[in-house]
This record gives sequence, C-alpha cells and structure tokens, in this order.
Amino acid sequence: MPLLFENKNQEELQLLKEWAKVRAYMETHFGKKPDIQGFLYLIGVNELGFVREFEKEEKQDLIHIGLCKVLEGEFYVFTHTDSDGWPHYTCIKPVPEMFIKMQEQTLKSKIVNYFNQYIF
Repeated sequence: MPLLFENKNQEELQLLKEWAKVRAYMETHFGKKPDIQGFLYLIGVNELGFVREFEKEEKQDLIHIGLCKVLEGEFYVFTHTDSDGWPHYTCIKPVPEMFIKMQEQTLKSKIVNYFNQYIF
C-alpha cells in the first residue's frame, strides 16, 4: 500500500475513494473540483432551487444552507421556506467541537452522503 495511505483504516480509505468520485463528478460536469466550502455552497444552491447572481452575503447564506442540509436530522431540522424561496433550518443540537481534521472528515462524509442520496 502506498505511504500516503499506510495509517488509514478501511473506513477512511472508503471515504477517500468516495470523495474522489464526488470531486471527479464535479470536474466532469462543471470543470472544477470544489473544496468543502465550494461543495457546501453548491448544495445550498441546489437546495434553494434556483440560480442567479448572488451577493457576497447571500453566498455565505448558501454555504450555511448547505451545511444545515448535510447536518440535517442530526444537528439541524428544516423548518420552512420563506416567501423569497429560501429554506430555513433550526439547530436541534449543538455541533460538538472537534479538531479540524475530524471536522473535515465529517463534512466530507456528509457531502458524499448527500451526493449519493440526491445526485448519483
């Protein structure tokens, strides 16, 4: 096994494969491989249901919507869509503090799950 994967367990290796699949899909369809924040933004746009030019604050809101969506059920619950069509979520349990590497792994896993459920 290559050195880069020498200390990885099967679950971590599976996540790496699935993350690579999701990134490859994005590159094939959109010409770019987004980072985690980019994926959260795209998930937010997908959940919003329409595309247009977004202001900087709206882009931050879309990242938040994407985060709420991937953490839905465990930490957030969808409450309603406002009159402008924007989805709203309520925190039902605080997201625990974790080291950056664990945050990254968790979000990658949740993003992969979103793509497996809604895109693939």
